[in-house]
Amino acid sequence: MLKKIDSIEQFDELLEKESKFYLLKHSLTCPISHAAYKEYEKYADEHQDIPTFYLAVQESRPLSNEIAEKFQIKHETPQAILFSNGKALWSASHWKITNRSLVNSRTENK
Repeated sequence: MLKKIDSIEQFDELLEKESKFYLLKHSLTCPISHAAYKEYEKYADEHQDIPTFYLAVQESRPLSNEIAEKFQIKHETPQAILFSNGKALWSASHWKITNRSLVNSRTENK
């Protein structure tokens, strides 16, 4: 199940609380982002053992920028990121966000 986050404080809490989780930077107006969201949602439904979160870039620009700066990951939308132990291990953007790429990223970054 996807959970929405909106603030830097919520994200910082996730980094402290969750040892591993995914985050999707999602655009509410982009058709490519909509397709990525559907793939991400499918992954979340099939793999409920790892927390999955998303943010809407239009509503949470400060958080989106903070993540890009803090983890030195060029901002793209849509963008999926795997975090583990407070570090960004993997990211993908646009059409590279698929159920398969999410499964593979998890396998490759155990």
